[in-house]
Amino acid sequence: EVQVVESGGGSVQSGGSLRLKCVASGFTDSNYYMAWFRQAPGKDREPVVCLYTGGGRTYYDDSAKGRFSITQDEADKYTLYLQMNALKPEDTAVYYCGVSFGFRNWRAQYEYNYWGQGTQVTVSS
Repeated sequence: EVQVVESGGGSVQSGGSLRLKCVASGFTDSNYYMAWFRQAPGKDREPVVCLYTGGGRTYYDDSAKGRFSITQDEADKYTLYLQMNALKPEDTAVYYCGVSFGFRNWRAQYEYNYWGQGTQVTVSS
């Protein structure tokens, strides 16, 4: 059974930083895509960033460029991190981690086969 588990959310003030963690398990393919999406209250879930573990290619939404960074754990290829710096109140959302084994559009939710339960990020002004 594939499982995706996020952690690391919390509350910070504007300008602060958080590091989210996503751990995937239950599959053996070491080449896959892992993405972070987020959903603010009353809004649709939106893509933030994605990484392909097979070569390290990354995809960033404009809202994340220059502030967020996705990396893979050097010791565990099924653990990825989302480092979020210079956080803004508009970054407040539930952040979800998704796993895909191939897609045409990294920004589309339906391209991801498995999702975690989400972790809350709250940024106060």
